[in-house]
Amino acid sequence: MTTIVAIRCVDGVVLASDRRASKGGMIGSKAIKKIYPIDGLKAVAIAGQLSDANYLVNLVKAEAKLMEFNRGFPLTVKEVAKLLSNMLYSGMRNYAPYITELLVAGVDETGPNVFEADISGAVTDEMFTSSGSGSPMAYGVLEASYREGLTVKEGAEIAKRAVRSAMERDPGSGNGVQLMVITEKGSEFLDAGGAA
Repeated sequence: MTTIVAIRCVDGVVLASDRRASKGGMIGSKAIKKIYPIDGLKAVAIAGQLSDANYLVNLVKAEAKLMEFNRGFPLTVKEVAKLLSNMLYSGMRNYAPYITELLVAGVDETGPNVFEADISGAVTDEMFTSSGSGSPMAYGVLEASYREGLTVKEGAEIAKRAVRSAMERDPGSGNGVQLMVITEKGSEFLDAGGAA
């Protein structure tokens, strides 16, 4: 139970998430990290089973470094998303699915990119997307606010509003917003204000 959001902008990408981890009907943690850098220009936002997501993120970071070392140049955002989707598909085919959805975002030679990888291993290329229990509320803000040509500054405000909107109605989302912006210069976490 969570809310994660990714937005492709003209000059980069934005990832946002809430900070709550649920344990059944209880709040397990109020300060969970749900956005993980893969390298300086790519990151993943996670929704679902935290242990599965952490395992997959650590595995894809190691695989990406190994592949970069072997071929001499980094993976594209799409290749990272495909690598994750192959892992998700493998789990599903082996009757041991990873109970997680991942938003992969970053900047490479093709420009800003956002992909969604779901539990089945499917990958979709998106302009904006959301996942988790709060995603229906977040999509309302995204659909109403997204337009072509957004800057990362504008995208960050929309992503923050989308997650805050989900936190208002979804009991599985809350305890503040984590926000990351990635441009061709690199990635940085932004201050999204206090808990809402």
